[in-house]
Amino acid sequence: MNDENDDIIISPDEESGEENSAALVKKLRERLKVAEEKAQEYLGGWQKERAESVNARKRMEEEKREYAKFANENLITEILPALDSFDLAFANKESWKELPSNWTKGMEYIYTQLLSALEANGVKRLYPLHEKFDPSRDEALSMIPVENEADDHKVMEVVQPGYSFNGKTLRTAKVKVGELKS
Repeated sequence: MNDENDDIIISPDEESGEENSAALVKKLRERLKVAEEKAQEYLGGWQKERAESVNARKRMEEEKREYAKFANENLITEILPALDSFDLAFANKESWKELPSNWTKGMEYIYTQLLSALEANGVKRLYPLHEKFDPSRDEALSMIPVENEADDHKVMEVVQPGYSFNGKTLRTAKVKVGELKS
């Protein structure tokens, strides 16, 4: 750090000691002021870089959380047909009753475990029976004529449940929707 204030020399032999001291103090104050300004500039730069580093780290951590949140989406999508197979097996009441009760209880238990594990990891089963039809959640396969006005545009039958993962719809529920007879 070499500037014009580096050449301050104290000479005790000078006749005008007071004048020299005053000039020396003035030069030292100027030099101190310049040093304080530089220190403040460096501190400001350091603080700005530190804040940018903290913000970048927070952004990276948030991106990692988002990635992890949806990293299992493909795996879950591949599991959904197995859940559908369970639903189809349970829906065939006659055949289901003919099977040994220990076996059916075991299958129901496995199905419940699978659903619980998926729910614990952000998967939600969409079964909108008797709810208002929502095209972002439901896929209408057909319309069913209804006489009650309250059933107009309501889901009257769920053909296949839908699933969402962390708030994002993976598969819409396939439904039949009530339509008021004219």
